[in-house]
Amino acid sequence: MSTPKKVVVFDYGFGNVRSAERALAHVGADVEITRDYETAMNADGLLVPGVGAFAACMQGLRSVRGDWIVGRRLSGGRPVMGICVGMQILFERGIEHGVETEGLDEWPGTVEPLKADVVPHMGWNTVTPAEDSRLFAGLDADTRYYFVHSYAVREWSLEVGNANIRAPKVTWATHGEPFVAAVENGPLWATQFHPEKSGDAGAQLLTNWIETL
Repeated sequence: MSTPKKVVVFDYGFGNVRSAERALAHVGADVEITRDYETAMNADGLLVPGVGAFAACMQGLRSVRGDWIVGRRLSGGRPVMGICVGMQILFERGIEHGVETEGLDEWPGTVEPLKADVVPHMGWNTVTPAEDSRLFAGLDADTRYYFVHSYAVREWSLEVGNANIRAPKVTWATHGEPFVAAVENGPLWATQFHPEKSGDAGAQLLTNWIETL
């Protein structure tokens, strides 16, 4: 029997750490909630949750060196997964109430208010996975995932000019307009929706991530 993968849910004060911990443990991971540098750096996988405002999450992350931890892990090819605002802060910037905040800039793009008749986008929705997605492997096209957000990335602008570099796999969803619902980019994966609140579908998705660790 293989040893369970060690996953750290990074606790910087802005995420559903307990629900993420339960969901990961449910699919067989060895989970720890911490902001300890060494533990976060040495885990097989690092999960960065996030709820609330982009600017507050960035401030919280920086206050405990989370930005540095994410960058160091990725530079060494160590897996990181962001969820909800934990995905949004991976982009270049966020704009909320007219205020622009710098993100981690792992991907170009701006997190902006959703343009829809009903905001926030709250509830179950389908997605259009990227071709050959590993994140959504084994999940049907009509599978629904749980979203709660008022902001999103509406344009994907990263272009890969080198044929030897694999382009990121981008999954889309629609609420009023198309927006980025998930990204798979080497060791960095992320979802706008909440896998930990998405029942069996979310469990399968987290299993798919853990199997890559």
